[in-house]
Amino acid sequence: MIAKLTGLLDSAAADSAVIDVNGVGYLVFASAKTLGALGPAGAAAVLHIETQVREDAIHLFGFVSADERDWFRLLLSVQGVGGRVALAILSVLAPPELHHAVAAKDTASIARANGVGPKLAARIVLELKDKAGSVALSPGIVAPLAKPGTAVSDALSALANLGFRPMDASRAVAEAVAEVGDAAAVGELVRVALRKSAR
Repeated sequence: MIAKLTGLLDSAAADSAVIDVNGVGYLVFASAKTLGALGPAGAAAVLHIETQVREDAIHLFGFVSADERDWFRLLLSVQGVGGRVALAILSVLAPPELHHAVAAKDTASIARANGVGPKLAARIVLELKDKAGSVALSPGIVAPLAKPGTAVSDALSALANLGFRPMDASRAVAEAVAEVGDAAAVGELVRVALRKSAR
């Protein structure tokens, strides 16, 4: 089982790269974000690998971070999500964004990936919400999973009414809570959240 490849980038395509390891070229499928982080041909490359063995093929999937690889594994645990679909999701959402989308039940962001419709996006959220746990947005900031009727919930609703996507609203309110505390009034949370999102 191959777990990691360290070598030189030989070439890259739209959904894969060839990594030269001591003269042996490994074809590795990867997300757009990983491929974008590899650099030019001939550059040093280190990829975390997930190996899939099937009757007719052995596929290597590569990731620049262990976090992205772990999310790939989580996505594969969802019925209807194969390797290519998981990579498509990770191409549009980095691991922190995907973590946030699952926790915030933001199916619209997940459905932006090629091959992911609303039903599959809803299933991903449903099956991964307990596995994902709380969402770290940045050091010290956790996405608010608000109870109905609270100031945080009302602030999230207000931002949604202003046209914010669930993920963006949740991030802005989380930053506002980090600054003024979750005991702040709805108006203050919305005001700070709007200021934070305008940066």
